[in-house]
Amino acid sequence: MKKRILALLLTFVLIVGCCSFVAFAEGEETRPDIVILFTSDVHCGIDQGFGYAGLEQIRDGLVAQGNVVILVDDGDNIQGEPIGTMTKGEALVELMNAAGYEIAIPGNHEFDYGMDQFLSLAEKAKFQYISCNFNKDGELVFEPYVIKELGGAKVAFVGVTTPKTLTSSTPKYFQNEKGEFVYGFFQDETGEGVYKAVQKAVDDARADGAEYVIVLGHMGNEEECRPWTYADVIENTTGIDAFLDGHSHDTEQVTMKNKDGEDVIRSACGTKLACVGYCRIAGDGKITAGIYKWNNDISAPELLGITNDMSKAVDKASNALNEKLKEVVATTQVKLTINDPEAVDENGKPIRMVRRAETNLGDLCADAYRAQSGADIAFVNGGGVRVNIEAGDITLNDILKVHPFGNAMCVIEVTGQQILDALEWGARAVPGENGGFLQVSGLTYEIHTYIESPCKQDENTLFAGIEGERRVQNVLVNGKPIDPKATYTLASHDYMLLNQGDGYSMFGGCKLLQDRVKLDNQVLIDYIVDTLGGTVGEQYDNPYGEGRIVIVEEKP
Repeated sequence: MKKRILALLLTFVLIVGCCSFVAFAEGEETRPDIVILFTSDVHCGIDQGFGYAGLEQIRDGLVAQGNVVILVDDGDNIQGEPIGTMTKGEALVELMNAAGYEIAIPGNHEFDYGMDQFLSLAEKAKFQYISCNFNKDGELVFEPYVIKELGGAKVAFVGVTTPKTLTSSTPKYFQNEKGEFVYGFFQDETGEGVYKAVQKAVDDARADGAEYVIVLGHMGNEEECRPWTYADVIENTTGIDAFLDGHSHDTEQVTMKNKDGEDVIRSACGTKLACVGYCRIAGDGKITAGIYKWNNDISAPELLGITNDMSKAVDKASNALNEKLKEVVATTQVKLTINDPEAVDENGKPIRMVRRAETNLGDLCADAYRAQSGADIAFVNGGGVRVNIEAGDITLNDILKVHPFGNAMCVIEVTGQQILDALEWGARAVPGENGGFLQVSGLTYEIHTYIESPCKQDENTLFAGIEGERRVQNVLVNGKPIDPKATYTLASHDYMLLNQGDGYSMFGGCKLLQDRVKLDNQVLIDYIVDTLGGTVGEQYDNPYGEGRIVIVEEKP
């Protein structure tokens, strides 16, 4: 009884004050409200925030109120935690099946286990993947849209995924044996390819009788995603009623004008189930959207003691991995961070720093690659360093959460010029975030942010050269100015060095000295155990790192 009361309390808190209701005269026949519950960027956070158990509670509460409810996902669900890495996403698809998802779109990280694995998972899914722009040799892989009859209304869902996927997942997975891109997202330099694909899907859905068109997007709001952000798509299309978005982990609620000057709602719901998004189509046709927030450090299922079908499914999926993941592999005397230790955002949450500035965890990860490989220089992309490690014991689970992608260490031979180009490419978005921002070992450099980035990219979002003054300056390799014509050895992982991950095309054709020697998480474990003696100590006590990366905001 106590658990039922707590669950009902959760439902009451979520629904009252968060949703709009429409009153009608007695006896008037109306359609029920349609509520589209959406998640995005869950990243295997099955028991975090609301958790899947809390998500089920929300849905059940909405249904009990007489709403017609459909559950959809905006991508990046199956990767991000050990349960995803160790099952190659299968455990997550099984949980999505159990949760009753009806529609999903691929995010960039749905492809992280390889194209064959994702397509196999899509076949195992009881829900339908849709995308109007994911294609092979110009032919769509999935249906561009699906129409659902909900509460007497025909609602179309159109899927669209950012072309940045080609470099924010592993480019090799989209290529044939000759290194030619055969899979794509109708990318081009102007964005027109994506806009046309979305517009065609919207128009076709309307022609098929759709009264409402809802776009499920994995596009985001980041500058590096232009010309394919949600705003770019809305501004260049017509006929979309609401755009439910993911990718950038934000929670912005926006109303903006489309190509015809009509209002379009855009809603995003963050990551790790800290929020659940909703789009409500009221009986009178009014559309609203927003998010339910869970702001507690303790998850809703744990705090409220929620027990339902999804809590049991989550427990079953988790228990099989728990014992192995609890294994202690090392210790740290200091907190290793990806966040600014002091600054917070408008919601009081820590500001992520590892994708735009140096951190002690970034230093540690880069040092691990250099020490384990013996290379002159090591790079680690900030997007590949995912979570903090608290002071104390370090478990296998902690390491896997830091490096969840299963990338493998490689060493290549490069010129100083290629190093300079890579640093410039990685720094192009600073002070904004970029998953390809480089944490480094064996060198130091400055980023002069008052200089606009001179980097150019091709239609596949790969590095295409430099035009203009460089913002990366004063690069020193082991204390000496870098020689653009000299040869250096560079350690990183196959994602970046061999597969052009994050767009690092400048390494194409480099001599391969070490090929996929060991997985990234093992590199980090072995460095801490073998080189540091099993303990991370004072060398890494400054959360801002050792001063390897200096941000220069004003012209000297």
